[in-house]
Amino acid sequence: MKHNSMPLLAFALLLAACQYDVYDYMTTAGTSDATSDVVGTPNATSATTTTTGDGSGATTTASTDTTATNDTTTTQGDTRDVTGCEFVCETDMPGGTIECDPWSQDCPEGQKCAAWDQSGDGAWDSTKCVPVTGDGQHGDPCAAPNGGTSGEDTCAKGHMCFNVDGKTDEGTCFALCMGTLRAPVCAPEGTRCQVGRDGVLSLCISGCNPLIQDCQGNNELCIPDPQGDGFVCVLDASGDMHPAGTPCEFVNQCNAGNICLNLDFYPHPDCQGYLGCCGPLCDLSAPQCPAEPSGLSCEPWYQEGMAPSGYEDVGICIVPQ
Repeated sequence: MKHNSMPLLAFALLLAACQYDVYDYMTTAGTSDATSDVVGTPNATSATTTTTGDGSGATTTASTDTTATNDTTTTQGDTRDVTGCEFVCETDMPGGTIECDPWSQDCPEGQKCAAWDQSGDGAWDSTKCVPVTGDGQHGDPCAAPNGGTSGEDTCAKGHMCFNVDGKTDEGTCFALCMGTLRAPVCAPEGTRCQVGRDGVLSLCISGCNPLIQDCQGNNELCIPDPQGDGFVCVLDASGDMHPAGTPCEFVNQCNAGNICLNLDFYPHPDCQGYLGCCGPLCDLSAPQCPAEPSGLSCEPWYQEGMAPSGYEDVGICIVPQ
């Protein structure tokens, strides 16, 4: 049984055992200046699959968490509705062309199956076979000379150049998930499979410690894992312009060490009228929270007894409800 959690306010993104509403990822073309419309609905049902690599193999845990129901239902691998997207969220996504299978890598010798943006709207929506032009492994620097959503990069087969800087076309190689959409597997140690775009995009994302923000990749933040327990490294979309107390719409839009929270939990006056507000994480062993808004307290991120190993001291500054 997975850790009990509260529903999300936007995109029905499930955060295991999290007690506070947060928002989904901001990510388009792997750049930090990305934008995307938000259509949020509270109290949704979500099904998630989580895979964690252990270096020598991997274990997969599939489960379904139900916190409440309304008109929005989210199932991993079904991300065509903006209110039900998961790892990567874009709006009004038409169906793309699937020329190959990224899970089985069924392209001819010397080529790899890659996700790319066929429609030109900055969202991965299709797959195609592209020449293998490099040997970059998980965590290695890479280049995507034709842009982060072109599908063409210097990573090895079974890898993708992600978190690509829109100005330099440089990013980091991420291993693709193996197995199947229903039973994903990640080989790199300490990674979890994150699936989106109807399985077009499936990456092994590294775990991290949100209190020290120890992500090693290019331009990354440590935020709650949307498809399992713990925290993962994702694109930093903050531009270092969203400290605590500033408006936000996406969970990775806030500066490192902050999360985009429901205004009920973080009612800062500068955020009134917006969808969310950046609020800081805190260390339960040495709790410190801002003076404004008044009434903030460092509260456990996980419900009592539900914190995964290593995350027992993770807290969030909120106004207790």
